[in-house]
Amino acid sequence: MILFRCFPWDGGVDPEVRGGPVWFPRMLQGAGRHDNPLLYGCLYVSEEPVSPVVEQLARLRGSGLAKADLVRRGLPLALAAVELGDAAVLVDLDEPRVLADEGLRPSFVATGERARTQADAAALFGRRPEASGLRWWSTFESQWPNVTLFRAAGSLDVGDVRALALGDDVVEEAARFLGLPVTR
Repeated sequence: MILFRCFPWDGGVDPEVRGGPVWFPRMLQGAGRHDNPLLYGCLYVSEEPVSPVVEQLARLRGSGLAKADLVRRGLPLALAAVELGDAAVLVDLDEPRVLADEGLRPSFVATGERARTQADAAALFGRRPEASGLRWWSTFESQWPNVTLFRAAGSLDVGDVRALALGDDVVEEAARFLGLPVTR
């Protein structure tokens, strides 16, 4: 399965360390949807390349998009294609049977209440030791499946990684979706 991550990229480091495409930023976590840094580190990725770009640019809603907005902490935002092995198991929170089996409701999965989503993720992490992570839908667009990986370190292969720029198709698509005028 090919997944996509948008992140501040340091092209001079190994993929698994800070600034690399498959670094699990555990030390920076705690406020994210499925964060539980005392149990695991998360890598948030998506099946659709536009989804993680929208996640990164959403804070700009109501303003515009300029070249400087594609930089974080002095590093260019990049889009990486990451391959998750075929043997990986994901708990699919978009599957009604899974929700029923786990005692979850769609509204629990989609809520912005982080205490709820983090507690549910921790419970699934504990009950499903075979799972590499969770599959769920983007709160921006339900047709964009997102994946939270928590047991996949070492089993990810990095494909294409490229710094994002104004004019890139995926950046333009994300800007249109968010209603961001692009300043060149």
